[in-house]
Amino acid sequence: MTDIAVVVGVGAINGLGAAIARRFAREKYTVIVAGRTSEKVDLVAENIAAAGGKCISKRTDASSEKDISELFDLASSKGKVKATIFNVGNNQIIDFSDLTAEILETFWRSNVLSGFLTAKAALPLLEKRGGSLLFTGASASIRGKPKFAHFGSAKAGLRNLAQSLAKEFGPRGVHIGHIIVDGVINGELAKTRFRDYLEALGESGSLEPDAIADSYWFLHTQPQNAWTFELDVRPYKEPW
Repeated sequence: MTDIAVVVGVGAINGLGAAIARRFAREKYTVIVAGRTSEKVDLVAENIAAAGGKCISKRTDASSEKDISELFDLASSKGKVKATIFNVGNNQIIDFSDLTAEILETFWRSNVLSGFLTAKAALPLLEKRGGSLLFTGASASIRGKPKFAHFGSAKAGLRNLAQSLAKEFGPRGVHIGHIIVDGVINGELAKTRFRDYLEALGESGSLEPDAIADSYWFLHTQPQNAWTFELDVRPYKEPW
């Protein structure tokens, strides 16, 4: 049976989720790409297929237990699930005076609840044969900043979830890792919302999705006697 990589949280073709999918497809994995927008995940799958890879798209709301269950039923029917990457996330600058309980809960659902549901579905499959479960974090995972109380609390919750799982399931043969993406990703989101800021960073001032994706493959292929839980990536210009 073929090896399967499931990437949850795939959006634009020039985004991080798509880059991770391409990276695993290059290694002859059949990749299942899941995201909220059918058109976007379909385009990623077509792009990978055009390059000679194998990819299946599935519209998925990661905060829906039903959708996640169907996603992993599909994945397990296609082969051996050896890698799962949780890349769901959203970000927005919000003054605390404007922050509502509904907004806070939306960010919690996108990060913590969705991460929990993905782990619940993936871990029984990964535990059978060994494999990796990797989570995308951010600088907000380890420090809070003004106007990001919603994002920081959600990302910190996801990081603690990942660390708890690593300590419980590492001894069972599942490599669980957390990648802190510290900086602006040069993808559709930044180009659409923060183009002026992105351009002001200059050459190599932002993170390239394909370069970040190499770190996910690196963690996935680490030997069991030298596992890394947390890895951070940033542009060389980024203050930290």
